[in-house]
Amino acid sequence: MISPPPPAQRIMRMKHSKEIPVFCVLFFIAFAADTFGLAVGESLMPEKKKNCTYVVTVQTTCKKGADTSDHVSIRFGDRNSNDVVVQHLNTKHVTRLDPLKPAVGLDDDDAPIKPFQTCTVDEFQLTGQCVDSPICYLYLKLVGADDWRPGFVQIRVLDSRDHLSSEYFYFRRYLPRHVWHGSDVCDSEVTPFGIRHKRRVFGKKPHHQHLVIMP
Repeated sequence: MISPPPPAQRIMRMKHSKEIPVFCVLFFIAFAADTFGLAVGESLMPEKKKNCTYVVTVQTTCKKGADTSDHVSIRFGDRNSNDVVVQHLNTKHVTRLDPLKPAVGLDDDDAPIKPFQTCTVDEFQLTGQCVDSPICYLYLKLVGADDWRPGFVQIRVLDSRDHLSSEYFYFRRYLPRHVWHGSDVCDSEVTPFGIRHKRRVFGKKPHHQHLVIMP
């Protein structure tokens, strides 16, 4: 019959058994850092994207009945699937642009201006997730019973990121209601009939795409 080991040996074996899992964990961390190029202590979580400040310039044409008091939503983004949605552009800080007068905004003593009036140009400032490449698509949506005839829309990216600003998107027609209407110049191909742009369909976003919805 084999006698049990002395108490001192049993204690040593217990300590040794507890050290093995700790060693395995440290080995795994070192292996992962070497494999994925991570320094020890560096987070494996994806980095949170920064926010940028955007200035949205909207022209309403001079045609009679071009103005609206309905809710206007805007949607824009880049070719890397960074999609920014503003549900109620009317509620953002607005400035009325007039080449013959100083800018008039909500901070002035006069009553707050009403955007999207006939023959006017309005500027809205908002903050949202940064785009990684130049803004190349833009859509508007009109919700309500009014008609609205925008002329052009342009988005400028502030904070030393002006190179990511959009070109001018021209509409010059009455918008259909309750649907996204706009242009996408991110992907195009040359055909015998001219330049063909890919049609963007908005639906449920895949998980790998970045979607920011702002009120």
